[in-house]
Amino acid sequence: MSSTTAAASKPAAKPKKNLALHLLAGGVAGACEALTCHPLDTIKVRLQLRGERAAVSKMIGLNAASSQANQAAQARAKANFIQVGKQIIQKEGFFSLYKGLGAVLGGIVPKMAIRFSSFEHYKELLADKNTGLTSSAGIFVAGLGAGITESILVVTPMDVIKIRLQAQRHSMADPLDVPKYRNAVHCAYVMIREEGAGSLYKGVALTALRQSTNQAANFTVYSYLKTKLQEMQGSDNPLPSYQTLLMGFVSGACGPLFNAPIDVIKTRIQKNPSRESGWVRFTNVTSGIIKNEGWTAFYKGTTPRVLRVAPGQAITFMVYETVYKFFTDMSKNVTVAEVEKAHLGATESNEQ
Repeated sequence: MSSTTAAASKPAAKPKKNLALHLLAGGVAGACEALTCHPLDTIKVRLQLRGERAAVSKMIGLNAASSQANQAAQARAKANFIQVGKQIIQKEGFFSLYKGLGAVLGGIVPKMAIRFSSFEHYKELLADKNTGLTSSAGIFVAGLGAGITESILVVTPMDVIKIRLQAQRHSMADPLDVPKYRNAVHCAYVMIREEGAGSLYKGVALTALRQSTNQAANFTVYSYLKTKLQEMQGSDNPLPSYQTLLMGFVSGACGPLFNAPIDVIKTRIQKNPSRESGWVRFTNVTSGIIKNEGWTAFYKGTTPRVLRVAPGQAITFMVYETVYKFFTDMSKNVTVAEVEKAHLGATESNEQ
């Protein structure tokens, strides 16, 4: 009797989520996010790299006042993210805003699958064994783990290829101006041939640091807001899509505001070939930014990055929750139908 009472008083553990549905829901969510927000990522990369180009011009002794071309380049260096977007469209065409999209789409399904499934796995490991619930600190650590896992398995090579493609400049008016990398697959092939397979993992430590802090903030804030909204509404049922969208936007904006310097340094490291070791490259790039551009350069591209990541996370969480709920409900309906069919068959056989 006492054991029955103890079992009854113990809270029921939450059912485990289906990892196959993580893959499907995460892949669909990631594809929607990439297609919607990738142009802002291209503008962000151009903003983060333009100070580097200006520093190179100074080193080779170009005088901006003596050349019309350099005056135009100086004006471009002061352009904001909207003006940079217009410049890309005017000179390279609208679809140049989608440079590197192939690399992103090629990695987005495994990236999102790894992100959500690894987060759930780490969250489960850190959950209280009696209640099955995970504390805010546990969710933060699970987010760190998910970010590190995805950065090592998918994000770093995907980012390196994407940045190489986005950094290319070519004129549509000049047929002889052919970019070095034609697409994501060609870029990976050329990099491995010329620089070795290790070149795809340039900046892996910084990428892991960026992704881990992003996902720690992302999942912690999202889980907190989700719990509070469900408590206010007095239900554990899925929240409306507009609430999921808003929660994703708020949680998505936290990471970029916190780790902008990491992203700028990572972009500079991954953009150019280099034989320097990771630490030497890191110190050279960081000191070069401080010396040539000042501390504010570490926050270049923050506006388009927030505008890229925050709506991206909003779309990702909304689509993920919607797709996951759709297929979960579908699997439940299929299971109920199979049970009813089996029960009907058993009844008929008994009557015979």
